[in-house]
Amino acid sequence: MKLSIIIPAYNEKNTIEEIIRRIKTVNLSGIEKEIIVVDDGSKDGTREILQRIAGIRYIFHEKNLGKGGAMKTGFKNATGDILIPQDADLEYDPNDYSAMIAPILRGETEVTNGVRIQPANDPRRATLSYWFHWFGNNAITWTTNWLYWNNAGEYEGCYKAFTKKLADSIPVKTNNFDFDNELFCKILKRGYKIVDVPIKYYPRDYERGKKINWKHGFLILWTIIKTRFID
Repeated sequence: MKLSIIIPAYNEKNTIEEIIRRIKTVNLSGIEKEIIVVDDGSKDGTREILQRIAGIRYIFHEKNLGKGGAMKTGFKNATGDILIPQDADLEYDPNDYSAMIAPILRGETEVTNGVRIQPANDPRRATLSYWFHWFGNNAITWTTNWLYWNNAGEYEGCYKAFTKKLADSIPVKTNNFDFDNELFCKILKRGYKIVDVPIKYYPRDYERGKKINWKHGFLILWTIIKTRFID
């Protein structure tokens, strides 16, 4: 049994080496790990760092295709039985891999969904940006659950695990941040059971953090609706 960890990276020179180190230290009780980093056109020296790291596979996009484009490349090149995405920052703990893949290994499902355990003391709550993000994330969750008759705790956590067979069978059109949403909606539309798994979460502040913004939130909502009624 092999687990392929797919890391889409864009200008992550400050954290890429550390997240790979953490992944390598994870003990999966005999399950082989394959680490694939898809550098999506970085200009900050990320790819030069990757070339110095042993024990990984790296793939370079000459131009930025978007997170979804990087994920497609990673999924296509993966050789593992199970696939899991990993953000290149340090917001998520690779020690949660075991919990993410356990329901798949037990034969309960072919896909799991990481639901973030929110930190008790999050200083971001004092900012307006936090509440905009809170509302956007919940709008995505409510809309998906209602349209697809599901009851997930959320859909925007990084960790999701798929059997390679299932992931390969789902055609995803988008190359943008709505990649996960299109993929999950099509899985739900086919009637697959998705198992929620609690995962740890250590958020960056908004100044240092995400490349995603409110425009992507509207794109994600449109993708959810379009996939239900059109695609």
